[in-house]
This record gives sequence, structure tokens and C-alpha cells, in this order.
Amino acid sequence: MSTFMANAATVERKWYVVDAQGKSLGRLAADVAPILNGKHKVDYTPHVDCGDFVIVVNADKVVLTGNKLTQKYYRTHSGYVGGLKEVQYKTLMSKRPQQAVMLAVKGMLPKNSIGRNSLKRLKVYVGAEHPHAAQKPEVIEGGVK
Repeated sequence: MSTFMANAATVERKWYVVDAQGKSLGRLAADVAPILNGKHKVDYTPHVDCGDFVIVVNADKVVLTGNKLTQKYYRTHSGYVGGLKEVQYKTLMSKRPQQAVMLAVKGMLPKNSIGRNSLKRLKVYVGAEHPHAAQKPEVIEGGVK
């Protein structure tokens, strides 16, 4: 009997909803990243993008523990001299909480083309509503199945 290897034609993608209310940012990202990567499936193949879609709702109600709101910064650099831009997580969570969740999940995905394509399947929303009801997403209560 030969080993089954998934390919792009055989991958079936499902939709999942994760409620971020009251969850820690890192724990939430650690639960979402394996689903986007497809590691929760029995037919997971490392060189094939076989992950599922994930909808994160209530991104504004995610929790940062300790002093991370004041001590943690999101930094970008343009490549030019003096091109460093820093945003404190307190400001990031008040203005764009969906970006904070997206960055946390991005850091837990592989740094290659599969990781970049997996991140495109992450949908993050500030409120409890999302426009993906037609896809019939399953609700994930606490972590990966």
C-alpha cells in the first residue's frame, strides 16, 4: 500500500469561526495557525497548502497579559536611514485590533509561499458579525479539534 500524498486538486477546504473574546492574543494565534496550515487534518502533506479558512470575530476583545499593552511595540522599517516606525500595542489595539491578530498569526505560520497563501485565508473582524454565513462555517470553541 502506498502513502497518500495530497495535492492541490484533492484538498477540501472548510470554514471555521473562532471567537476571540477574552482569549489571550498568543493563545488565539496558536490555535488558529495550525488550522490555516492544515496540520489538524489526517491528510496533511508538508509541501502542499492544505489548510482551511478561519474567521476570527471580536478581535477588539482579545486580551494582552502582563504589561504588553505598554511595553510591546510593532516595528517596521522602510530600509532608509531613520525609517523606523514604532506603534505601541495599546494604540494598535485601539485603532486596528484586526491587524494585531493578523500579525500574531503571521508570526506562527511558515515563512514561505505556503505561509503567505495560508494567511490569505484568515478573515479577522472587529465585531461579532461576519459576511461569510453562506459558507456555513463551523464554530470552534476552545482550540484545535
